[in-house]
Amino acid sequence: MAGAVLTGCGTVDGGGGAAKTDPGESAQQGPQGKGKRVLWMGDSIAGAEAPPLEAALKASGVGFKNAASDGGGTVVEGGDRMAGQIAESTWKDLAKNIKSFRPDVIAYQVTTYDWGSADQQRASYEKLARTAQRAGAELVIVSAPPFKIDDFYKKYESAIASAPKAAKQVADRSGGKVRFVDASALWGTDPKAGKAQRASDGIHSCQQGSAAFAKWFTQQLGKTYGFTPATPKKWATGSWTGDERYGKLGCR
Repeated sequence: MAGAVLTGCGTVDGGGGAAKTDPGESAQQGPQGKGKRVLWMGDSIAGAEAPPLEAALKASGVGFKNAASDGGGTVVEGGDRMAGQIAESTWKDLAKNIKSFRPDVIAYQVTTYDWGSADQQRASYEKLARTAQRAGAELVIVSAPPFKIDDFYKKYESAIASAPKAAKQVADRSGGKVRFVDASALWGTDPKAGKAQRASDGIHSCQQGSAAFAKWFTQQLGKTYGFTPATPKKWATGSWTGDERYGKLGCR
């Protein structure tokens, strides 16, 4: 694993607790990251991954702001009423974050709320790409880890399956302006498998799984944007491990 000697997960409901990071706290301009600033978007799964991702990127000289949202975070418009309301809020928050944080990279993890048809998903990801370009930022879309399809998500299963495919199509057609990163290279596709490192709720990750993602995704960003990721020993056992969201998940 990435160097965080942390194991054990418990149960929690769908929320994960997402604390927004003040850009002034983590926007460090180090020689490795060359002053890049990453805006991290997604739902509570992304929120659980955010603490070590911030630590890993900061240690690499990269600025970071966590814009993940519990119970939401989707940019996909045109789904049902609930998802539409979530998307409206996400777009408003994105405009504010672009203005205040001025990201170089917008990294969007496909959410569990990216509902709607494949056409609606593609249209929304294309809108996100245009928004990033107008802001002078590059867009990276990363697929979500495998998670348990419980009673709540069951009726949205087909949309959940089509979302990463739609995101990849948008990236493939973008002429290099949008990058799609397939997280199954890290997690696999089975949420019950040990490799997936889901918490006992089957959806979120505890500290060790989140640190594994941080190590892997920071490497992907480093390859793309020309910086050398800091070694896990510099960040993997830091104060982030005590983030309250892991207590809510029952992590040990």
